[in-house]
Amino acid sequence: MMSTPVAQTVAQFIEHNQLGNPFDLDNEKAYQAWREIKLENYPENVEELIVEINDPAALTSAEFKAVHAMVVKTNMVVYAGNTGRDPDKKIPAKLGKQLGLTELDDNMGADDGVTSLKVVSGRWRSGYIPYTNKAIHWHTDGYYNPLDYQIYALLLHCVSPAEKGGENALLDHEIAYIHLRDKNPDYIRAFMANDAMTIPANMKDGKEIRPDRPGPVFTVMPDGNLHMRYTARTRSIEWKDDPVTREAVTALSEFLDSESSYIYRATLQPGQGLISNNVLHDRSGFENAGDYKRLLYRLRYYQRIANT
Repeated sequence: MMSTPVAQTVAQFIEHNQLGNPFDLDNEKAYQAWREIKLENYPENVEELIVEINDPAALTSAEFKAVHAMVVKTNMVVYAGNTGRDPDKKIPAKLGKQLGLTELDDNMGADDGVTSLKVVSGRWRSGYIPYTNKAIHWHTDGYYNPLDYQIYALLLHCVSPAEKGGENALLDHEIAYIHLRDKNPDYIRAFMANDAMTIPANMKDGKEIRPDRPGPVFTVMPDGNLHMRYTARTRSIEWKDDPVTREAVTALSEFLDSESSYIYRATLQPGQGLISNNVLHDRSGFENAGDYKRLLYRLRYYQRIANT
């Protein structure tokens, strides 16, 4: 098991440093102090995110601490378990519960809150990109959800990879925040506006499945943590029509398309998974063949991973 970096939750930072919330744009001292801690010993590659575990359903104390410490530092961790191609949906669900994740988003593609991400044809799912082999652009999960039902944590568990492709790119949303705030604090201010980003209504057969969903990109939660909702799609989003918001969108898009060392890339293997506080991520297109038919389980939660 790899060692994990020392990190502080935002609550611990505020308590220990008594500087207030670092995501307050009027509190530059707190931001700079938190930024230094955040970036110190930040993992340099995806291999440093990996924590080996034995039984995902019963983490040892050492495994839990290693997983938790990495999430506190980077808002994500890649676990490597021993379950291989076992298709039991209870495996990721039990793992989530050990991290304080119990409130599942039972969306229309889910089975008791667990969604099977695989290629589906001839059913309604085939009309949605996650159920195809097409690439998915950068996003956070549930960006189209109501603001009072946001997805704060995401768990992906691999049963089987594709024969080729299916790689995920990953970026800690707090790193995206740092990049934008350092570039121009007004970008953050624009992204915190309640009408910064609107997801247009979802219509099917002339009926409204989901209404327009306006809201911010960045939100400071009541517990002081930072939350992000975002999609790089252009057909399913309307950005606020003002110069600073447009500049912010361009700056973020350029960062996501860059070769930044903060952007990790990984193709999950059987028994591996991603646990995150809904970080930015994408998926490359893939090809199935023979026994290599991509199947991942996705669990979305209305909670963040427990701070302690």
